Amino acid sequence: MKNNFSPKLFSILKLGYSKEQFINDLFSGLVVAVVALPLAIAFAVASGVSPEKGLVTAVVAGLIIAILGGSRVQIGGPTGAFIVIVFGILQQYGMDGLIISTIMAGCFLVLFGVFGLGSLLSYFPYPLIVGFTSGIAIVIFTTQVKDALGLTIFAMPGDMVGKWHTYFANISSTNISAVSICIITILIATCSGRFIKKIPGSFLAIIFITVAVQVFKLPVTTIETFYGEIPSSISFCLPHVNLADLPHYLRPAITIALLGAIESLLSAVVADGMISGNHRSNTELIAQGIANIVTPFFGGIPATGAIARTATNVKNGGRTPVAGVIHAIGLFLIMIFFGQYAKLIPMSCLAGILIVVSYNMSEWRTFLSILKMGTFDRFILLTTFLLTVFVDLTVAIEVGIVLAALIFMKRMADAGNSSLETFDKDIIDDYSSLPQGVSIYEISGPFFFASAKKYASLITTTGMDSDVLIIRMRHVPFIDSTGLKNLRAALQTLNRLEIKVIISGPRDALVKVIKSNIPATPQLQYSLATNFNEAMKKATLLLNVNS
Repeated sequence: MKNNFSPKLFSILKLGYSKEQFINDLFSGLVVAVVALPLAIAFAVASGVSPEKGLVTAVVAGLIIAILGGSRVQIGGPTGAFIVIVFGILQQYGMDGLIISTIMAGCFLVLFGVFGLGSLLSYFPYPLIVGFTSGIAIVIFTTQVKDALGLTIFAMPGDMVGKWHTYFANISSTNISAVSICIITILIATCSGRFIKKIPGSFLAIIFITVAVQVFKLPVTTIETFYGEIPSSISFCLPHVNLADLPHYLRPAITIALLGAIESLLSAVVADGMISGNHRSNTELIAQGIANIVTPFFGGIPATGAIARTATNVKNGGRTPVAGVIHAIGLFLIMIFFGQYAKLIPMSCLAGILIVVSYNMSEWRTFLSILKMGTFDRFILLTTFLLTVFVDLTVAIEVGIVLAALIFMKRMADAGNSSLETFDKDIIDDYSSLPQGVSIYEISGPFFFASAKKYASLITTTGMDSDVLIIRMRHVPFIDSTGLKNLRAALQTLNRLEIKVIISGPRDALVKVIKSNIPATPQLQYSLATNFNEAMKKATLLLNVNS
């Protein structure tokens, strides 16, 4: 437990914390609090719970994750990915079922961290993550069509096809005011950043639209229409627990835990790339688990690391968990003093915000690029995507994990049967005579999801001690989309450090894949060499240029 739990906040405070950094964290935390306000409300309402539950989650879980987490800059709270899961659990088990499932999920997350399973989540192939993330985006968009159009529908089918059939059947009841509000919200949320840098577009949209609706008395539904008065306080509550029913909550709890683990660690990895840091995955999982155990007792919903809010934190100068603490405190103060006005927010405005969120989640460019990859990547992507959209996210994750395991075994078997005769023969056993400033890292075996993160990490570490890094790929039979993603990230890191990279000896098929998916640009520079001798000549030229 001790080795797997070491919160970043305590480590940073031991090293010393400057006044200048506090000012940066203070400003960043307050900005993130403003960003989190509309999102927390929108995620809660879309999940089928009252708005204050989203705010409570952002405050309580955000505070715990900041204090106990394993990332310098992670911001925790409710996220769009949980909308589908929370809504489904509420429909089947009610609020008590959601609370119990979330607490159980928190226990699983703590166990994941205690037993050091944080690194195992890196074995999830990238197409699987993109598949269910894109699927969730489609589902979120679909759930918001009713409010975006202002349709008067009181009972909605649970399945995707049924929802769209109901929308078309009721299209005649479209509220033009609601549609206009939704469109204006989307425009403000997406375009205001060009003119107003410091205030989030979603926050501006809520303020502007809410005031306009009240002033002009527009005939649209608001949060008050469905939820009445919004409490502006946090209170302790206990769920009704029937021990005989606990097995029923096992499946949704595991789904929450897996999705929470994947999203929080993915967010932490993205943040690492932005600040050139290194998060502690097992500590992060334990912190996420504790947050999900505690938050439901205050009326909250599942929480995890939020990529968009974490990125906002980094961009505004946040570099320590203090920014996350300030974000939670700032949001709590906003909730106490201004939470009562949340009831006036139009539902079509929230729909517009969530449509923007779903678009950003969709990763459609990445989705299309994976479709151009190998058969296995396309199969995992489309299977996970279609199951998420038309069946259930839980089923999608379960099937996706099984597929990943089967494909892992298939690809390892294929790699084992590959002939080495086509590889270059210029094997050098002793690199001691290499010019000073040149380092070599050789990859032996497939560069795919099971090994991608490790290879990328070692490439980055090896390259940091050199002026030129030669990556030998003569023994790499194939690279999948996860490998390409991690290789691109490693190249970007080395480029920022002004380290030149040469990829040596890849097969012709591998060269084609690398060129088409990681094209060399002024922002991402590297060169290819057909064999090691050519790579050494290029390295020597680069050293002479630098000198």
